[in-house]
This record gives sequence, C-alpha cells and structure tokens, in this order.
Amino acid sequence: MSTKDYLEKDYYKVLGVSKTASKDEIKQSYRKLARENHPDANTSDPGAAERFKEISEAYNVLSDDKRRKEYDEARSLFGGAYRPGGGAGPGGFDMGDLFGQGAGAPGGERLSDLFGGLFGGRGRGGGGTRSRRGADVETETTLTFREAAEGVTRSFQLATEAACPTCRGTGARTGTAPRMCPKCSGTGHENTNLGGFSLSEPCSECKGRGLVVDDPCPTCNGSGRGKSARTVQTRIPGGVSDGQRIRIKGKGAPGENGGPAGDLYVVVRVKEHPVFGRSGDNVTITVPVTFPEAALGAEVRIPTLNGFPVTVKVPPGTQNGHKLRVRGKGATRRDGTKGDMLVTIEVSVPKTLSGEAREALEKFRAATSDYDPREGLEARAKGV
Repeated sequence: MSTKDYLEKDYYKVLGVSKTASKDEIKQSYRKLARENHPDANTSDPGAAERFKEISEAYNVLSDDKRRKEYDEARSLFGGAYRPGGGAGPGGFDMGDLFGQGAGAPGGERLSDLFGGLFGGRGRGGGGTRSRRGADVETETTLTFREAAEGVTRSFQLATEAACPTCRGTGARTGTAPRMCPKCSGTGHENTNLGGFSLSEPCSECKGRGLVVDDPCPTCNGSGRGKSARTVQTRIPGGVSDGQRIRIKGKGAPGENGGPAGDLYVVVRVKEHPVFGRSGDNVTITVPVTFPEAALGAEVRIPTLNGFPVTVKVPPGTQNGHKLRVRGKGATRRDGTKGDMLVTIEVSVPKTLSGEAREALEKFRAATSDYDPREGLEARAKGV
C-alpha cells in the first residue's frame, strides 16, 4: 500500500470507533472484529484476509499513543489537502512533490520516513532500535504587503524536541546503556493468542520502543528527549498570500535514533497596504483621473510596488472603472517571473467649482446636449 493510500484510510471507521475512543474501546472493538474476520474462521470468504489485514493495521496505529497522535496529525495536515491526480492543494502545496514516486523524486522519502515509523518500519540503518521521524513544527510570521509580494528572508527562534543533551537520546543514566527488550527481542511488538490465532500488539514492556532502560536519565526520566532552542533562517518566497501555510522541509524537530528531521510550517500573515491590493499574482491599484483626462485622454504617472513610478496612457473617452494593464509590475511568481499591475480608472468629480469652471462646463453641456447616456435605460429595465 502506498503512503497516499494510508492518508486516505480512516482507521477509526475501520474499527468502528469514534476519534475520541479510549484505548480500551479500541482494543475491544479490534478483538471482536479480528475474531469475526480472521482467515482461519472464514475459509470460504476470500475477502476476509484483506479485511483482517486492514483491521490489524488500524489497531497497530490507534493502540499506540504516539503513532495515533502522528496519524491524527498527518490526516489533519494532508487528508483535506489531497486531490486525486496530484496538483496543488489549498495553500499552494504541490501534492505531486509530497507524494513523490521513488527514492529519487523530490520529497519522495518525506512521507515514507513519516509512515515508516508510524506503521512499524525500522530505521535505514537496520539496527534493533526503531528510528523515528522528528515532529513537525509550526510558527507564524507577519509580512508587509511588499515583502509578501516580492519575498523575504526571515529568522525564527524555535523551541523543539530533540535528543536529551545529558544522555544523548539513549534515555539511560550516564555510564549505563539501555538494553534490548527481552519480551519482544527489540521488535517493539508482541503476539497475543486469541482463540487459536495470534495477533500482534505493541510490546507492553517497552511500549513499542524495543529498548528497556533500567537506570533512567535524571534529566529526561528515560524518554531520551529534551528541549532545544535554535534559530532557523529561511526564505519566504514571493507571491505568498495572507493565511498561506508554507512547508520548509527538514527544518522541524530532529529525528530519533537516526530518523529524519520533521518539517517547519510557517503560517503567513500579510498586512494590508493603503494603496495596493492583490488579485492572484497581479497587484491592483485604483487611480483617480479628472473628467477632462478621461474625456480627452492623458498620460498619468502612477506608483508601483518597487517604488519606481511608471507613466500610463489613458485613452480618450475612458469610462469610470476601465482597467489598464502594466506588464511585469505585479507579485513574484514561483518561477521568478512577475505578475502584472491592474490599474482601475476612477473618474474624480470636484466637489466645488469656481465661476470660470462652472461657465466652461455649462458651455460643454450645451455643446453635447444631443448625447444622452441614459438613452434606452427605462426600456431595458422593463425587459423590452
């Protein structure tokens, strides 16, 4: 089964329990379903073996607190973002990268590392202890409108879980070492006999770790984990939008027993700009012009996001709300190119007029008396 398939599986539904079910409820449901669907008890049902396998997978995850937590987080993170056939999910995630095919694909080992620990796989070193991928870390940053459009480098102060500095991740007091769990022989699992057939469950002695600590480290109480404060510097790409969640691979918490580091997720907040707005990769701006400029045409100087003004031509007879496009003056795209700036023309009418201006407008009204901009309006309103 592929990693993508794991994300689409609802193990709570498989076991017929709620997401808030206790460990006892999960175990009771599992044992009942396992008896009903065990292949030895359903020799005439070819689908029983597959159902039994799925039930066992679900129990192996949900019966272990850490695996259950990782599964819930993974489902919450990726379950709603996945779309069949790949493509970008909400917030700009490239699901093709997340579910990369093969070891050479970009990000191809990212979820296999996660689910290798989640579903009982061993570390790449092949030793007796199971390696675990580090936890993902989430933080938030606020950008100015210009920083969000053009990109910026930011430093983050992170407090993450890491190997205990006293015991270096072993969980044992200095001068001692953990030993292989005698109950499960370092596998982290034990078999339970249920009426003639055997079921695999997390080892009750080592809690699935595969190791037993006789003399625990006083700093971490035998867990092998501690807190680490560090600074991470990363580039926020141009073109991000408010509320977008960005993944920076390998910048999360360090892994355990040689496992890969988790990822850093940055939630971006973008301040509003008093002049500019955004429409995808395009920057928007509303530019007021006078009535003569709109009627006769004009060249108008307008600001841009990079601080260098440009001059645009307003064609004669331009109507209020007309849009002009300035190429290459928008937000930065993923490929490094720029979007455009969309200019909305707003015809501005003065609130007060001098006597000379009023006289000129009266002459203009007389000269254009044969033009009625509301001609046919009433008929169109009646549906004629």
